Amino acid sequence: MNLDSTRFILCLLLTSCCGLSNAENWSGFRGINAQGHSTETQLPLTWTDKQNIKWKTALPGEGWSSPIVYDDSVYITTATQDGTSCRVLSLDSQTGNKNWDVEVHKQNPGAKRKQNSYATPTPITDGNTIFAAFADGTIVAVDRQGNLIWKNTEVKFHSLHGLGASPILVDGLVIMPFDGSSSEEKELGWKIPWDKAVVLAIDAKTGKTVWRGKRGASRVGHVTPVTVNGGRSIVSAAGDQVAAFDKDTGARIWSVYSQGEGVTPTPAVGDGIIYTSSGFEEPTIRAIRVNGAGDVTDTHIVWEQKKGVPAMPSPLLVAPHLYTITRDNILYCINSEDGEVLWNKRLTGTHSASPVYADGRIYILSETGATLVLKPGAEYKELASNPLNEKCLASMAVSNGRLFIRGITHLFCIGKPEDQ
Repeated sequence: MNLDSTRFILCLLLTSCCGLSNAENWSGFRGINAQGHSTETQLPLTWTDKQNIKWKTALPGEGWSSPIVYDDSVYITTATQDGTSCRVLSLDSQTGNKNWDVEVHKQNPGAKRKQNSYATPTPITDGNTIFAAFADGTIVAVDRQGNLIWKNTEVKFHSLHGLGASPILVDGLVIMPFDGSSSEEKELGWKIPWDKAVVLAIDAKTGKTVWRGKRGASRVGHVTPVTVNGGRSIVSAAGDQVAAFDKDTGARIWSVYSQGEGVTPTPAVGDGIIYTSSGFEEPTIRAIRVNGAGDVTDTHIVWEQKKGVPAMPSPLLVAPHLYTITRDNILYCINSEDGEVLWNKRLTGTHSASPVYADGRIYILSETGATLVLKPGAEYKELASNPLNEKCLASMAVSNGRLFIRGITHLFCIGKPEDQ
């Protein structure tokens, strides 16, 4: 081998290593603070189920948790044996090869909607430990080699709809909301508000419960929490209310009431405002100032909008525009400053996955696996529509110039050709 060849190979290796180390990690549901934003560039614009697929790996069992990506690993959860065996998987992010697949818990599968799964909560990682929640309320921690570190079974969760929210990490605490219903009185917590809902804070190192946040009378919800005020407060929405909790003590700071039952979308956050969706009974989008105390229903709602209310996908804020997808699969663009509807467009297919914003584009994944790519703005501008031909309900992940999409049976990694 001559000197020029050696230099060329070394250059390729260094470029590859630097590219991976500079990649933005996608460490939890919808990335940083569950907002669906990525700073990644050089993402693919077009693909098919045969073009620009870097790898495609079969997944065991069933689950609608989203993939997360940290450094050179992808982590995902699933449930096999009809929902009994709860598992965490690690895959090589470059090749799709499985690093490990471990059973972390055995559960007794309970009630759920047909659309839901027994492994729907998306895991989260700090880079050293992966934290995952499962349908019965169990939360586990495993290391990067797949070894179980701890298991917290304090909450015995029940909901006729199943579990849908995902845990977040805040200053060494795993935060997980449990907004379920009574297993004895089926209407309680679902149709009738009850006081058993809890936001659980667990020590990430030990698995011990640090505090239990009480929201008071509320109904079932499936909302992943977000942080506001520089991470000092945790906002958790459920049926009938949105509440903020102190991250250190779990004390409730403020609440907004009259949300309606069955809340699912994770709120969007920006410039001291949180944008929430009220669920199925009284669909309303609300823009709420996050600096209040006590009951701020009458004082801190900036605007309300009855049109364009999302039911499943989370809203996406690309200021000054808020993008939402309704139950009727209509995409809305709303002025985030005053709630005015700027435009709407009926989409093809149904949608459960939440949209993401990356590389100056909005990516919208449908349940048929087709991804619509748009240019954000005050006018509708479609850039591409990309079929994948596999059922998809989970939200995509973005890292290292690639998109990671979970289908019903496979995990796909999508990227540009190497020569582009």
